[in-house]
Amino acid sequence: MDTEAPHTERGHSSPREGEERSRSVFSGAGRRPLTLRRAGLLGVLLTVFLLLLGNFVVQPFLIPSRSMEPTLQVGDRLLVNKLAYRFGDQPRRGDVVVFDGTGSFVRERPGGDPIGTALHGVGSALGLAEPSDTDFVKRVVGVGGDDVVCCDAGGRVEVNGVPLEEPYLHPGDAPSTVPFRIVVPLGTLWVMGDHRAQSRDSRDHLGEPGGGMVPVEKVIGRADWIGWPASRWGAVGGGRG
Repeated sequence: MDTEAPHTERGHSSPREGEERSRSVFSGAGRRPLTLRRAGLLGVLLTVFLLLLGNFVVQPFLIPSRSMEPTLQVGDRLLVNKLAYRFGDQPRRGDVVVFDGTGSFVRERPGGDPIGTALHGVGSALGLAEPSDTDFVKRVVGVGGDDVVCCDAGGRVEVNGVPLEEPYLHPGDAPSTVPFRIVVPLGTLWVMGDHRAQSRDSRDHLGEPGGGMVPVEKVIGRADWIGWPASRWGAVGGGRG
């Protein structure tokens, strides 16, 4: 009979053990919502931080087309330096720039769904969605006051009578199959894609209002780095002159 008593005592928790177990269960249940709230708050704060960073300092930009190959490839995510021209510096020949083409490359359009536009804008600012159809990335070929001509006897683009060396051109592309001669108005840029055969650029808007010129004030920033994919990390190839 004495052997059953210890067995019975082991089969039941003491009141103190039961209280501690209950306390641990309730405290664990209370921590889970708190942890989720903290994670949600951190997510919101991180998103706000990235949006502020993208609006004022560095903005991701997803490359949607082949117009800048081989320098930039479809799917590359640029890091656009929005401070590059904010303190008096101006775009220079050879810079790869991202700009708002409204009024130069595309006409003004009536506003669409404001909620959809806002959501797309957030995704674009975070580099998760394709850029707005009014945003473009091209290389600066001529700045205000430049006399840009295509083409010289060797088939090269000339700027102020000097033939351009363009090592960034897509292999097999001519500098241009469209002849032109323009003087770039002050405060504007003449821009072209590196893949000239696949790029709709200033040449395609010669006969339109603005003549294909991009106002400097419409430049969003300079494309300085490729941030993704990891295999293409590095500075954007330039041809500054």
